[in-house]
Amino acid sequence: MESIVRALGVYLVLFFIFRMMGKRSMAQITAFDFVLLIIVGEATESALVADDHSLTNLILVVLTLLAVKKTLDLVKTSSESASKMLEDVPLIIVDNGKPIKDRIAREHLREDDILEAAREIHGLERMEQIKYAVVEPSGNISIIPVESAR
Repeated sequence: MESIVRALGVYLVLFFIFRMMGKRSMAQITAFDFVLLIIVGEATESALVADDHSLTNLILVVLTLLAVKKTLDLVKTSSESASKMLEDVPLIIVDNGKPIKDRIAREHLREDDILEAAREIHGLERMEQIKYAVVEPSGNISIIPVESAR
């Protein structure tokens, strides 16, 4: 029973920590982010298994984590408000060529990140060519160009 409680606790703590850290896709992580994830993973392992390194404990922890994930997926699909609370929603960060600076800062982005996405996706060079830029729940930046920029 202790393993189940540990797994639930660690999952929920990490879920809320990473949720508060903001959106960032795996393609956007830096070397520092990667090292941090490895360290967090190692620390999490210690918290999950404590002194019990048995195969039975491993299976119990893994099944608990998968059950929590599946339960949260079911909750998200059955309730729009729960989905918005558990996942993020798309966030407009450029509106008709004008960067929304407070949202960009909140997402820990730079205008260069937006322009990079605009160049990669549509070959756009300037902010004025972007009708909307949206940070998706996945952390990716979607670009909708101004009609004349296509």
